[in-house]
Amino acid sequence: MLVAGLTGGIATGKSTASSLFKSHSVVVVDADVISRQVVLPGTRAHSQIVTHFGKEILLPDGSLDRPKLGAVIFGDEQKRRQLNSIVHPAVRRAMLWQVIKGWVRGERFCIIDVPLLIETGLHKWIGSVIVVSCSEEMQLKRLMARDKSTEDAAMSRIRSQLPISVKASYADVVIDNDGELSELDGQVHNIVEKLKEETKWTWACEWLVPPLGLFAAVFTVSVRAATRWAKQNTYHQKKN
Repeated sequence: MLVAGLTGGIATGKSTASSLFKSHSVVVVDADVISRQVVLPGTRAHSQIVTHFGKEILLPDGSLDRPKLGAVIFGDEQKRRQLNSIVHPAVRRAMLWQVIKGWVRGERFCIIDVPLLIETGLHKWIGSVIVVSCSEEMQLKRLMARDKSTEDAAMSRIRSQLPISVKASYADVVIDNDGELSELDGQVHNIVEKLKEETKWTWACEWLVPPLGLFAAVFTVSVRAATRWAKQNTYHQKKN
């Protein structure tokens, strides 16, 4: 089964693209949804967070008081890393489990929707990286409209993230989302058809013979990694 990673920048339209992939009957593993599930009361991560940060960060029903927890780690790099060391492994385990379940069901491919796919290094283990991109002007316009924020505040948020041009340099496929929703849907449709074609003759063999699937996964990741490395070198040479 081919695993594709979907990412983008703030207000580039990644969430919309993710929803469109789902509308095309593609299995989408959403990291944001999972990150909330793995810290629900009764989970291992929830218990670890309470142990490290105290019961003061809980709501009356036992769930995490996210604003209060955010205030605790704000400006404290050590506490932020401590929280990430609890949550990130739990999210990755849950994502892996969902991918495995998709493989067991015989899915040809799936998409994992991860906002920080590049920043966390997870892209290195993905068969195909899809980046939703748009111009900075469009990004700014959308963010200001969505958050009702000033231009300075919106621009500050955009520039606090890894530039979308850098993310695009890691991509196997770049979705240009400067246009209308129908144009975005058209690009998503084309990607889905391409993924179907790529896995047309391989998925059954890989599913029936797991060692072959493992070999194919390692081979695909290695080839794509070499391609991305070449693209990134070209990108940095142009920047310099």
